[in-house]
Amino acid sequence: MSKRFSRFFCLVGLCALLAPAALMAADAAQMPGMMTGQGAANAQDMMGGKAAMGAQGMMGAADGASLLRHILKTDPYMKWDLMPGTTRMRQGKEPHGALQNVYVNKLALKAINDKAGMLPDGAIIVKENYTAAGKLAAVTVMSKRKGYNPAAGDYLWLKYGPDMKIMAQGKADPCIQCHSAAKDNDYVMLAPLKK
Repeated sequence: MSKRFSRFFCLVGLCALLAPAALMAADAAQMPGMMTGQGAANAQDMMGGKAAMGAQGMMGAADGASLLRHILKTDPYMKWDLMPGTTRMRQGKEPHGALQNVYVNKLALKAINDKAGMLPDGAIIVKENYTAAGKLAAVTVMSKRKGYNPAAGDYLWLKYGPDMKIMAQGKADPCIQCHSAAKDNDYVMLAPLKK
């Protein structure tokens, strides 16, 4: 009888060790548009704990797939604060949709509240873009990455659809051109960063 319990507890312990890895692999497989090519390699690196560390935490490589995984899985943006001065389903304008929710991570929130003059490395702003009927059309992201693109504020830009497929990423010219109007405010359009 004691051998049976011993084998049973050994099996339970083995399952407890293997279950987290299996769940992470299953989560990764459920994220469409991210598990091919370079995106797959970056997601596997993150699951293996090889992602780059820094002020932004485990964000991984400077690419859209790593950033998408970070804001959806590692540090879900839906749990962040709304950008100061904004409300849920605020009235927006093109190219970001008729209605918007704008979220900021803790680093961005602190810089905005402190009027720091610019966002720090690792700061992220996420904007959900909705149609006038309230249907999600896209999500746009700006992520401060020191040394990524000094000529345009060091931002990694990302746009993805409701299906999680990346529509634009990296040094996206349309994003940079539009946000250049707020170059003196560190490319941030909705919240003043200076006193």
